[in-house]
Amino acid sequence: MSSEVQIQSLTRRPRDVNRFLQVSYRIYRDDPHWVAPLLMDLKKVFTDANPLFEHAEMQLWVATRAGRDIGRIAGILDHAYVRTQRDHAAFFGFFECANDATASRRLFQAVRDWARQRGARRVLGPMNPTTNDECGLLVEGFDEPPAFMMTYNPRYYLDLVAAEGFRKAKDLLAFHIDIFKAPLDRLAWIAEKTRKRHPELTFTPIRRATLTRDLAKVKEVYNAAWETNWGFVPMTDAEIDFMAARLKPLLVEGLIWIAETTAEPVAFMLALPDYNEAIQPLRGRLLTPKILGFVPFLLQKKYPKRCRVITLGVKERYRNRGLEAVMLTEGFKTGFKVGFRDAEASWILEDNEMMCRLMQVFGGKAYKTYRLYEREV
Repeated sequence: MSSEVQIQSLTRRPRDVNRFLQVSYRIYRDDPHWVAPLLMDLKKVFTDANPLFEHAEMQLWVATRAGRDIGRIAGILDHAYVRTQRDHAAFFGFFECANDATASRRLFQAVRDWARQRGARRVLGPMNPTTNDECGLLVEGFDEPPAFMMTYNPRYYLDLVAAEGFRKAKDLLAFHIDIFKAPLDRLAWIAEKTRKRHPELTFTPIRRATLTRDLAKVKEVYNAAWETNWGFVPMTDAEIDFMAARLKPLLVEGLIWIAETTAEPVAFMLALPDYNEAIQPLRGRLLTPKILGFVPFLLQKKYPKRCRVITLGVKERYRNRGLEAVMLTEGFKTGFKVGFRDAEASWILEDNEMMCRLMQVFGGKAYKTYRLYEREV
């Protein structure tokens, strides 16, 4: 049997996707911090039911040595990104690899060749599969597990990526907030002041029962609040629906808020418990006796010690009015009620000065950094 590295192209058919996803189990077999994603959910990302594929294409590869899969990578060409950003870039994503420079080189070469054939001028990533999903390579903060829906990787990935000529495109920051040390009195004062100054604004929690009704408002705020952000691509109605269906069973009342006037929705916050605490023992599989430990979290009879603030956005003309403080205050109230000790706010662009300052004002400290890389094809 040959010991040379071989690259095999895979499809998005279930059998190939299953093989593609199994690579990570070999990479992280002895890593205590890795949290295997729930395979049942992750596989949905690769199916035609994902509306991403109405405007994007994806190709998968695995690297094998001596008959064993030792690496994987995906090439993604999102035509909506190219059109919106006017950037002829393809993405690489879902990269996992043994500490094998030959394997990683062959994988990245496969992506570059594929991207070049489709007219791309550069490769950007990792995107899993877009900036609206999990993205970035962990470059600082390897000493603990990732928060829910955040990436994780071994430290040696930095060397593998650098060896292929990739350079930094943008850093994404994760802020840690110790809820018991946060200046909550100041937060509450700003929130109360905001409510008095802007009586025309209403702040309403989104519940599972109202989610379908509120999705149009969420989409409007999401696409307007982030439209000028680096790398942002507006989500279609179908993509919002797809993501909402995946997250709906996990929503906790009091952690998701919408702010609106009588004329329009203007702000939105989404936070979720850090379910990784409960998911880690499952090793990605629901059909295991360990599912009994996850059920109390799913039924909201038990909560993790940490939550993650995933999205906090305000339409431009309503910024700097304290709307963020109102929603964070309400979220902290819920956090105290269910017993959260910590929160992570992630991810935030390194040059989003307003949001970085806001996190610092309320006791947040940047403690993890994720990097997006780029190189010409």
